[in-house]
Amino acid sequence: MQLSVTVILVLVTALVSWRAFSDRALLDRLLLWPPAITRRHQYERLLTYGFVHADWRHLVFNMITLWSFGGVVEPEFSGWITPLGFAGFYLSAVVVSILPTYLSQCGNPGYRSLGASGGVSAVLFSAILFDPWMRLFIIPIPIPISASLFAVLYIGYSVWMDRRGGDNVNHSAHLWGAAYGVLFTLVLQPRVLDHFLDQFQR
Repeated sequence: MQLSVTVILVLVTALVSWRAFSDRALLDRLLLWPPAITRRHQYERLLTYGFVHADWRHLVFNMITLWSFGGVVEPEFSGWITPLGFAGFYLSAVVVSILPTYLSQCGNPGYRSLGASGGVSAVLFSAILFDPWMRLFIIPIPIPISASLFAVLYIGYSVWMDRRGGDNVNHSAHLWGAAYGVLFTLVLQPRVLDHFLDQFQR
């Protein structure tokens, strides 16, 4: 049985996060800490932060989302740029989504960030382009909502919370990840926009 790239990404992230839960030194070495990049040139942290999480809830939510929507996006991307191309899309999304945060916090030694949310947002919003009316079950909402409505609510909430701050969640990474997922997909295959608009109108 051949494992999909999505499943491999989920398994690797879960394993690294699990190890980091009980190994503070490993967690500190992988998470995004601006001085380590600016002063020590540990640029790999722009990627490795996406493989560690704050707790089990954080990890499970991200990995369920990645597994669910990676299953929609990976087959499409694999036909265009091979499964390795899909892996490159996800990993580059992890990096791109955190760059604005790093640039704004590069002089802040007290700032830290971790989690795969930026990359997961890219996969999620790419999936929405393929099927804007798919039904999503979002905890704790007891009824399914359409992907299009979720996208609007997600962007609105992320913008509001990013400006408000104070909840220790990097909403900026969510927004940039979502934007990257849409742009990458449309640049890679422009006709997806026509497909999205056709599906949306229906």
